[in-house]
Amino acid sequence: MSNDNSDTTNSNKNDATVESNVRPEYDIEIQKITDYVLNYSIDNDSPNSADAWNTARHCLMDTLGCGLLALRFPECTKHLGPDCADQLTPNGARVPGTAHRLDPIKAAFDIGCIVRWLDYNDTWLAAEWGHPSDNLGGILAVADYISQQSVSRNHPPLTMREVLEAMIMAHEIQGVIALENSFNRVGLDHVFLVKLASTAVVAKLYKLPRERIMAAISQAIVDGQALRTYRHAPNAGSRKSWAAGDATSRAVRLVDITRRGEMGIPGALSAPQWGFYDVLFSHTNKDLALKPANERRFTFQREFGSYVMENILFKLSFPAEFHAQTACEAAVILHPRIDDRIDDIEKIVLTTHESAIRIISKEGTLANPADRDHCLQYMVAVPLLTGDLMAENYEDDYHAQHHVLIDGLRRKMIVEEDAGYSKDYHDPSKRSIANAIQIFFKDGSSTDKVVVEYPIGHKRRRTEGLPILEAKFRASLATRFIDSRCQDIFALCSDQTRLEHTPVHEFMDLFMAN
Repeated sequence: MSNDNSDTTNSNKNDATVESNVRPEYDIEIQKITDYVLNYSIDNDSPNSADAWNTARHCLMDTLGCGLLALRFPECTKHLGPDCADQLTPNGARVPGTAHRLDPIKAAFDIGCIVRWLDYNDTWLAAEWGHPSDNLGGILAVADYISQQSVSRNHPPLTMREVLEAMIMAHEIQGVIALENSFNRVGLDHVFLVKLASTAVVAKLYKLPRERIMAAISQAIVDGQALRTYRHAPNAGSRKSWAAGDATSRAVRLVDITRRGEMGIPGALSAPQWGFYDVLFSHTNKDLALKPANERRFTFQREFGSYVMENILFKLSFPAEFHAQTACEAAVILHPRIDDRIDDIEKIVLTTHESAIRIISKEGTLANPADRDHCLQYMVAVPLLTGDLMAENYEDDYHAQHHVLIDGLRRKMIVEEDAGYSKDYHDPSKRSIANAIQIFFKDGSSTDKVVVEYPIGHKRRRTEGLPILEAKFRASLATRFIDSRCQDIFALCSDQTRLEHTPVHEFMDLFMAN
């Protein structure tokens, strides 16, 4: 007796007991990133391409300068150097300001570590936060290694133009994804985007074909991602200073694995139950969890171009978490008005935006430098007392000497949100980072409310900010090199055309310690 429904019955049983093993195409987001790094021409981004290249040059200067400054701190330098003592690496990548020649994976960690250590390099603020110049760890290490390898084989070296291009693209990948996709709201650290962006541009530097770049990106996505625990009270600690170095270094490692032929994971993002979206990005994000599975994915406000580099935020005045930069500036303005009235202060009202409250507003004992440089109240108290804020102000010795005064001011601070500040923070036409301070005295008098909407490193203040960036770079160079070397480096970095045509290994020669 025939059974016309037998196939349907078997199919229904199989649906409940087996998985379909039809291998998908690479997720569209992976393809989008890959096609951008392979095919996009920044020179075609008229009329803004010149701005992107010029800003990338200044970003290179600022990022390397931050790295040189960090070399003064033993807690940073203890992480540097070869994993095995006395290890020799022919054509090894250099770590600026040191004598280290390392394999590119460890060099990427070291460069990423020093440029992020002081929380003084560039910043991008949107739904997600981050520091796109963190990617320079992987970019510069690999570019230096490839350039030296090429010269040793009588092939043309890479040039610094290729480094700048990789920086622009890494900024764009990290920054555009950050515009509308919040990883912090699901507890993930923004260094996931460093790993993702570094993987894409490092694969491009190695001239991998399209499928291999997609495979490398997929490896970065399934790699397991860092938690933000080490950035927040009560667990804030020094890992936040080397987390980006770890991420960009891991990117170099994953590209290396892929170069050797390791297969990719095409559905790394979208695989039901096992992919990034279901495991890490939607189950704890109520807005996404309620959407159909095919809509629980990254959203893109704009296409990849060079927007992020053009609009990047530089930290020029203070080594402080960026949401506090304008608050620090307001505190410096107020310092001379209250310097002789500290004991008369009744309360200090800090008016800020939602992201600052969520990330850096904290009370209680601050356990270490990493805890202090992510405390809004601490970062305001120091310049109110001294008229400035420096990296040394976070160190244990300084805190031990001055914590009574600093903590006394912290206890008098009231933090309030201004909904307008929060709105303008997310407005693509503004992207302000506003803070205001008003101080009230025991006799009933008060200062004016000092409002600073845009920090000195914002694009809206670029003309005002670039001379400060260059002065910051000069001062950083002077901490490591003799005057003639400082002048040579600054002259090269100030000449766009000359810098772009300089071989990477020759550029890195200038940054080697004697």
